[in-house]
Formats: sequence, C-alpha cells, structure tokens
Amino acid sequence: MKATKMNCVFAAIASAVLLTSPPSLFAQEKVLRHSFNNQLDHPEGIGAQKFAELVGKKSNGRIAVKLFPAGVLGGDIQSLSAIRGGNLDMTSMNAGNLNGVIKEFIIFDFPFLFPGPKEADAIMDGPVGKKMFDKLPEYGMVGLAYFDNGFRNITNSKRPITNLEDIKGLKLRVMQNPIYIDLFNALGANPTPMPFPEVYTALEQRTIDGQENPGRTVEASKVYEVQKYMTLTRHTYNPMALMMSKKTWDKFSTDDQKLLREAAQEAAVFQRAASREQNKQAIERMQKAGLQVNELPAQELATLREKVKPINEKYAKEVVGEGLYKEFTDAIAKAQAK
Repeated sequence: MKATKMNCVFAAIASAVLLTSPPSLFAQEKVLRHSFNNQLDHPEGIGAQKFAELVGKKSNGRIAVKLFPAGVLGGDIQSLSAIRGGNLDMTSMNAGNLNGVIKEFIIFDFPFLFPGPKEADAIMDGPVGKKMFDKLPEYGMVGLAYFDNGFRNITNSKRPITNLEDIKGLKLRVMQNPIYIDLFNALGANPTPMPFPEVYTALEQRTIDGQENPGRTVEASKVYEVQKYMTLTRHTYNPMALMMSKKTWDKFSTDDQKLLREAAQEAAVFQRAASREQNKQAIERMQKAGLQVNELPAQELATLREKVKPINEKYAKEVVGEGLYKEFTDAIAKAQAK
C-alpha cells in the first residue's frame, strides 16, 4: 500500500473513533476503558482505534471502547497493576514488559531471536504465542492479540556502526531490563539504564551517546534531532500484548468474548501492516531530515548474533526454561523454511 493511501486510512480511522463514548450511549451495555502509553497516531494508538471501531460494529453499539492514550492513566507498571485488580479494563504494552509478573515473558526480549516479521507473526499467531497468553489468566489478565512495535535499532552521535568494533565504548541508554544490559555489555558498549522520558535531554547534553528503539519511536520522541547516525541492527523485536482484565472478561458472555477476541485479532492484522509502514516511513523522513542511516552487512550481523548467543542460552537455562526456548526456536526455524 502506498504511503499516501496508508496515511489516508490512518486519518479516516482517527476521525471515526472518538475518545468519548458514541452518541448511542443509551444502547450500550458496557464501555471498556483502554489505556496505553503512546499517542493515537502511533502504531499502538492506530491498533487501539481499529479495535474500538470493530468492537462497536460487531456488537451493534452494545460494547464501546473508550481510549486513554499517552499514558494519561499511568505508565505500563500502573496499567498492569490496574488491569490485574480490575480497576482498568484493557491495556497494551511490549510483551517483554510482562516479565516482572511472569518471568517467561522475557523471552520476547531475547536478542536476534526473530529474523524478520514473517517469523515474528508465525510465533504470535501460532501455538507458541497462544501458550504464552495461556499463562495470563492465573495473574488476572487475558491476552487478546499481539500488536507490532517493530524491530529496535541503534542511534548514536559518535560514528556510523559498520561492525562490532564500532559499538565498543558507546554509552547507550537501554531499558531498565537486565537482558538489555547483558546484551550491550556483550557487544562492548556501556549500557546505561534510564527511563525513556529522560533520554532526549541526556542525548542533547551528551551524557549518553545513543539509544535503541524502533524507528517510529525515534521519530515521535524527536530523538533524531540530537543524534547523527542510525544503524539498522534489528537486534530485538517488540510484539505488544493487547490484554483485558480477567475480572472484566469474566463479565461477558461466551459469545461476546468470542466477538472481542475476533475484533482484537482483526485489529492486529491491520495494526501490524500500519506499524511496519509507519516505521519504514519514519526512517525515510529522518533520513531526509539529516539522520545518516545504514544497514549492517550480513556477515557483521552474523558476528553480532554469535556474540550474544550465550545471553539467550543463559536466560533460557536460568529464567524461561530450555524447553520453552526450544519451542520458540523450532517454530521460528519452521517459519523461516516456508
């Protein structure tokens, strides 16, 4: 789909789905409160709007989804606690962030686990993705679908990264997550855990050299304004879990639960396409604005993968279990072969 056409689709959805309840409020049986961290025009917001639109249509207005974007009801930690307690109906977040509640979810942050979007989708839509969601109800959550946040890439202000040596010594902001610290230590960088809202100022003041995120996030946060180079390392892939509070879920009939799940999965197909197009467009726009973007040669990517392989093996053995890790890698290999 061409960029202009895709943008028109985004705009149409944004116009069609309001943050307030629709006029047919008198006919509604339930209004679901859905909170998420990003703006409405971010891929996460686009997926939320599509889900709200589909739920309204499929339920003939009986069920509405009211959106609370930009973290206005709190960040991931607050939202996770709220849906588990039944104080919030829905949220979405990077699946790896669930590892604080269910340790096995850290597997979604394993470096270089997914070769590309085809393999990622095969996992999320297949038995392994379902197996991960099956762990949620015990902890007060129900998984509906996996959205896409994209592959993470490195930006920095020092030099283009063309090989492993170029990463060494770079002071890079990473998420407050042990696997990301281990990943960049293994690559010879100086990983610096930091909340994301602090990153722009730290880059601007040169207290850190760079950071790593999907292209759309880099653009939306204006990080590219204080960075000179982006290298498409695609070192981790971020699926986003769209979830509902089990307390809310249990109030719906079996038919309505089916309706909600179908709406979520249809929205996910749309959202993934939108996310990938947005990330592509974001990188192109940042290039035009002066950011220097380069791909790593296949041989150098292979070197990076080999360098971080012990990290995956360590976390497989000590955290997620070698059996689950094998299920992931076997399913990925099968998807690659198709």
